[in-house]
Amino acid sequence: MALRVLFALLPVLSCGFLGWATMLRLAVVTRKPRDWWLLGLNCVLSVGWIALIGADPTPETNGWQGNTGAFGVIITGFVTCVYFLVADIQHHAGRPAAPAAAWYPAQPAPYVPQQPQRPAYGYPPAQQQTPTPTPAPAPAPGPANPPRIGQVRAELDELSELLRKQTPHPQNPDPNPNPNAPGNDGEGQAR
Repeated sequence: MALRVLFALLPVLSCGFLGWATMLRLAVVTRKPRDWWLLGLNCVLSVGWIALIGADPTPETNGWQGNTGAFGVIITGFVTCVYFLVADIQHHAGRPAAPAAAWYPAQPAPYVPQQPQRPAYGYPPAQQQTPTPTPAPAPAPGPANPPRIGQVRAELDELSELLRKQTPHPQNPDPNPNPNAPGNDGEGQAR
């Protein structure tokens, strides 16, 4: 909006001399051949009006050439301002308020990885079922002790038996009871 106001006021504030900058902005934004032609016409008219003012032979440039050139520059600036506002508003009216840049591809939705369902405590993963319109019977209760628990108990029993065989029992005396003996490095009995 601020650029629209600035470029609309540019020909008015410069008494029509910078109307070409406003038309250049419009031609670049709209990219229409008509606006490029009007930019060229605006430049030719501005140079022509200034040349007409410079061709005035009177000392105060108040002859018909000076007056016609000054009037032409002011009218060209005013027409440029009005045309810029109309064309720029029409150009932006057909587009959404905050369009994405056209030269960038649309961004895909962020990837959210799906966690695979793992069996919980030996049970197989629950299957997704679609609801049926007819009433379905209630599912039967599961077994009190699933078969996996028995397997885990057996493995734990084996592990504890193995650990019992590897660690010395507290009843067995230490083969080297003297803490200062050469094989102990000054450390006491490990527990």
